[in-house]
Amino acid sequence: MTTEPLRWVKSSYSNNGGQCIEWAPSVVPTSGTVPVRDSKSPAGPVLSIPAAAFAGFVNGVKSGTFDS
Repeated sequence: MTTEPLRWVKSSYSNNGGQCIEWAPSVVPTSGTVPVRDSKSPAGPVLSIPAAAFAGFVNGVKSGTFDS
């Protein structure tokens, strides 16, 4: 990843008081991965997801693939 502190971004939909994630988009172009963490536990673990997999997940959410 990077040795500089990550700048975390939370979704504008995150005002629901609950289950939110944050991501650090600034490192995606240089690392090819998307750092993701639980917004309720900022000192907790960070997942590094391949950018293509993260894009596929976001597209699936938008298209309703994961709706029950």
